[in-house]
Amino acid sequence: MKNLLIAPGLALALLAGGHALAADKASDEVVEARQETQIWTTYALSPHLRANDLKVSVQNGKATLTGTVEEDVSRDLAKQIALGVEGIRQVDNQIKVQPDYTPAAKTDERGYGERIDDATITAAVKSKLVWSRQTEGLTATVDTERGKVRLGGTADSAESRDMAGKLAMNTRGVSSVDNRIVIAKAEPGIIAGVTESGQDAGQSMTDGWITTKVKATYMYSSNVDSADISVSTAEGIVSLSGKVSDAAQRALAIELARNIRGVKSVDADDLTI
Repeated sequence: MKNLLIAPGLALALLAGGHALAADKASDEVVEARQETQIWTTYALSPHLRANDLKVSVQNGKATLTGTVEEDVSRDLAKQIALGVEGIRQVDNQIKVQPDYTPAAKTDERGYGERIDDATITAAVKSKLVWSRQTEGLTATVDTERGKVRLGGTADSAESRDMAGKLAMNTRGVSSVDNRIVIAKAEPGIIAGVTESGQDAGQSMTDGWITTKVKATYMYSSNVDSADISVSTAEGIVSLSGKVSDAAQRALAIELARNIRGVKSVDADDLTI
């Protein structure tokens, strides 16, 4: 009788334990899938790795990498990215280095990384058009495909239209600009809508706002090294300090700052070459 009473209890305990083990296993599989996705996504976003057919599998905190790259630097980069993911304690780097390796030719359809790059460029160009004092009469649309920007819409002057093209071309990652903006009376559109949205949120052109936009414009720009330029604003007067590589970069930094809405003047005496 005693054994008969104990047996069902043991069965229930084993059943409960089985469910717990199954739940733990399922949880581990979810974590591993998330880690694999995070590593692969970073590869897809990296301009140095996206063209290579790299594969990732994760088990018990160990990432196994396979595929082919052209240089040791790319192989090491793939390993460091995997080690940077939370929970990855070990990397089995089976990626082969083949100096004459040629990645697969690009297809007509953009890859994940390219789409993210294009979306980032579009957002940067739109922002620069909104912040610029010389594009206030502009109503524009911005489309990007593989670094090629197409501008559409209307401008109230040739100067505004040309400035839009210049700001787009000077954006990091842009390879060319097709400026289809026509000179005509502006109609409400994307750029006007963004501006109104910012004003509705109480985004006024304070000194802090100006400083943030100048810094962001430098960061988006392909011809200005923003890391070595300090920006501060007092009563609409922007002060620049630091070092730049040459006179052309210094002149561009001053021009970009002066072009931001709300800026009264730019003091660049402490911006040296």
